[in-house]
Amino acid sequence: MSVLIYVDSENGKIKKAATEVASYGRKVANSLGTQLVALAVNVEDVAPLSAYGVDKVLQLNAPQLTQAAARPVVAALAQATAQEGSTVLLFGSGVNARTLAPMIAARLGAGYVSGVSSLPETTPDFSVKRSVFSGKGIAIERINTPVKILSLAHNAFPIETSPTTAMTVEVFAPTLPEAEYTVTNVERHSGKVALDDAEIIVSGGRGLKGAEHWGMIEALADVLGAATACSKPVADMGWRPHSEHVGQTGKPVAPNLYIAIGISGAIQHLAGVNASKVKLVINSDPEAPFFKSADYGVVGDAFEIVPKLTQLLKDRGSE
Repeated sequence: MSVLIYVDSENGKIKKAATEVASYGRKVANSLGTQLVALAVNVEDVAPLSAYGVDKVLQLNAPQLTQAAARPVVAALAQATAQEGSTVLLFGSGVNARTLAPMIAARLGAGYVSGVSSLPETTPDFSVKRSVFSGKGIAIERINTPVKILSLAHNAFPIETSPTTAMTVEVFAPTLPEAEYTVTNVERHSGKVALDDAEIIVSGGRGLKGAEHWGMIEALADVLGAATACSKPVADMGWRPHSEHVGQTGKPVAPNLYIAIGISGAIQHLAGVNASKVKLVINSDPEAPFFKSADYGVVGDAFEIVPKLTQLLKDRGSE
């Protein structure tokens, strides 16, 4: 019996989402009185996982397994589950989780809950909470299958260390099927901070009036160590790449701080960013819908406010 986590990674490096799911997994394993096992695919250095309470790492090195090779990874997960007697499988909130978790659930005939926002209750039934209706409600989901699969809501749990000095690493060599397709090219977002890992996001909308004004968004993001994002109309008009489009129809995000500049707050955008811990809105229209859901709001001209805010932060940082 064990709790198995999938280690989300990129270019051989462990992503923040993996440390979040490991922290969560350690607590689940403690409540069940069992081991926490991690499956790491093409991860260069798994040693950092010991800081988050992982007891054992199954290290699978197979260069042909890219993020797009879902079927072989699912096969590896199924064999790891059987080998370790795992009764709970845990995933983070990234693209990999949204692809792999439902596939392994179907393969194992396991109950699956996404967007989990609580630790599970294990008695009398195994149940978890998840947000529904774009964050406007909470559902309690019960799973009664022998294997339970959960994927976490983004940034829903604090990352807590629980160091172990006894973590073991085992070379894992499952039988893998051929990938159904081959990746010929990957275009990567050029931003300094990835949206998936960002604690702070600075986002711009049509209020910026053109791509030529995006420099002030990037300048503020640089000072804050933040990722940049945009609303759907901005991406549709080609001012910014679609990889930066956040919202219900783009990439849902949940940073600790979301700064919306010149974004009116259409319901689809709000649905994708409402899980942010703190929302700051800067808009010249006092009737903009975003103000109703914001924690802090500034009514004024973004072209005056943002450069001054950026300079203020620079001055404070140099003190």
